[in-house]
Amino acid sequence: MRLVLRLTFLLSFLFAAAGPASAQEIDARININYKKIQGSSTSVFETLKTALTEFINERQWTTLQFKRNERINCNFNITVNAYDEAANSFECALMVQSNRPVFNSNYTTTVFSTNDPNFNFNYQEYDQIEFRPDILDNNLTAVIAYYVYLMIGMDLDTMSPLGGTELLKMAQNIVNNAQSLNYKGWKAFEDSKNRHAIITDMLDGGMEPFRRMQYKYYREGLDVMAENAERGRAGITAAMELLQKARENKSMSMLPELFTEYKRDELVSIYNKEKANAQERLTVSEILSRINPSQNSYWRKMK
Repeated sequence: MRLVLRLTFLLSFLFAAAGPASAQEIDARININYKKIQGSSTSVFETLKTALTEFINERQWTTLQFKRNERINCNFNITVNAYDEAANSFECALMVQSNRPVFNSNYTTTVFSTNDPNFNFNYQEYDQIEFRPDILDNNLTAVIAYYVYLMIGMDLDTMSPLGGTELLKMAQNIVNNAQSLNYKGWKAFEDSKNRHAIITDMLDGGMEPFRRMQYKYYREGLDVMAENAERGRAGITAAMELLQKARENKSMSMLPELFTEYKRDELVSIYNKEKANAQERLTVSEILSRINPSQNSYWRKMK
């Protein structure tokens, strides 16, 4: 039901950057690991966790109307590597992951996951966390908002071909406005997997097959598996061909490789010898091997 209702919302989708309201889209779980920090009060980390949970979950990010059980589930796992209490400065790594239910099943699948090693910011305990898209002066909220828009956009892409374009453009807008912030992660050519690189590739015309692959993989693939496993697997095989096309169009993009990293175990399960025929397994394993040869020990399990 959650999946069907979210599809219905797309028919009347209008985007707006909004403030707090009663139809929030995100159900985020925040975890802050501060084991590396010694000799400081731990209350600031718990206060930050509460503040971020409220900021993400109580803000209305779009005009889509989500009921509570229809929200996009996601995780923000923050590891504090250094903390200067006097300067209120944090040096952290961030792992984000969003998930999506699969139609007619109890299975939940990962839609996006990445590790961001450059999540640095200033925060004083009990500070009010605020976000204004066009005036960025706080790296904490800029990074969080960027990933929220990215994850909502990618989720919408799984429901409708290119359905998340407006949300992805909002993430891109944050990148553009964050160029004046003196923090890593926002600059072009700084890192092939940083925030700038991810959203630039998402909206690159040559990477359109990657975004169209999302709909093919989830709606025409996983969502069909419970009803017809062969037809669902055929949809996923077609999605892998789009993934290959994206890689051919823009060989330097890390998006196809990143996708194979967080979908690795799922793909091996879908194309195991007991479920998929030999031709399917060969086709997909060869595509994945070309995209991410570092995971060949997994792709060989398909053969």
